[in-house]
Amino acid sequence: MSAVLKPLPATDLARNPAPQRKDWFDAPSPRPTVQAERRYRQENLAVAFRLFAQQGFDYGLAGHITARDPEWTDHFWVNPLGVHFSQIKVSDLLLVNAAGEIVIGQGPLNRAAFAIHAALYETRPDIIAAAHTHSTYGKAWSALGRKLDPLTQDSCIFYEDHALFDDFTGVVLETDEGFRIGKALGAQKAVILQNHGILTAGPSVEAAAWWYIALENACQAQLLAEAAGTPQPIRHEIAQHTHAQIGGPGGAQFAFRSMFDILVRQQPEVLQ
Repeated sequence: MSAVLKPLPATDLARNPAPQRKDWFDAPSPRPTVQAERRYRQENLAVAFRLFAQQGFDYGLAGHITARDPEWTDHFWVNPLGVHFSQIKVSDLLLVNAAGEIVIGQGPLNRAAFAIHAALYETRPDIIAAAHTHSTYGKAWSALGRKLDPLTQDSCIFYEDHALFDDFTGVVLETDEGFRIGKALGAQKAVILQNHGILTAGPSVEAAAWWYIALENACQAQLLAEAAGTPQPIRHEIAQHTHAQIGGPGGAQFAFRSMFDILVRQQPEVLQ
């Protein structure tokens, strides 16, 4: 005999539902002052480095996440070369200008970070943050010289929203190559740097950082699927629909903040 489902009792929430947002994945409003916005970006940036360390995205001296300054918009905040991601605090961050000079903080500056990110910020005024490291699965996938397929719901975040830069010429030390990477990126959120790795960019530190974690995961998933057999991609129209559902920066914001809260409770010194 099957059980009879009884209706749930009325609750205050049911009787007086909370106001609904137009989209629960909308990004939150900006901070009320330039100073508050700067601090917000700095804190997210410092936490992002520690989260990347936890994810294993800390190979050697390679890797950088940056955030555009909200006041001096041709300046950006970046990690100093040689400080391990797991140790970075807000006070360690460097402010670098468009000429590659350190305005605030103690160096040294990673020249590749400047060459790539300065060009990206000039090319894309809408970008607030960008992330690039030499993570394992991103490197492995980049060696195939292909864009990702829509194999899973999660990988649809990047469906028709990532590019391939297939002009590897060695370590990026000149802004000319940074501009070519920016041209390949176009208006998209990510680019696969052939024989190099992956890079993400977005309208907030949270979006750029979470999209990097998600892109590395998508690379890993496709490598595993292709090693196991012949993957069956999601149909074009379904992949497009799924991208529209989960590909926005608001979803990335919520995903990142859930990790942010845990890390700050465990490592409060990151905000110093």
